[in-house]
Amino acid sequence: MPTPALSSPHHQRLLGAAVLWLLGGSALLLSTLVPAHTDLLGWTPAFWLVGAPLVVLLALEPSLPRQLLALCRPHRRMVRSVAWH
Repeated sequence: MPTPALSSPHHQRLLGAAVLWLLGGSALLLSTLVPAHTDLLGWTPAFWLVGAPLVVLLALEPSLPRQLLALCRPHRRMVRSVAWH
């Protein structure tokens, strides 16, 4: 299954826009300028500010969660058992 090349300018612009959308939406929610839940809209603001850009990022880069987990996971060194003589 071929994946789009990261060097494609269109792909990079979409990826950059999704990341900016996610960062901006997260900042708005964390600063409480926009409430995450309202009586009128429910959880719609939280979805459009955080959920939707996450969906776009996963659609553009399906392997992104696996790459991020690999970066966060501590690298374990191979410990060889000591042979008792």
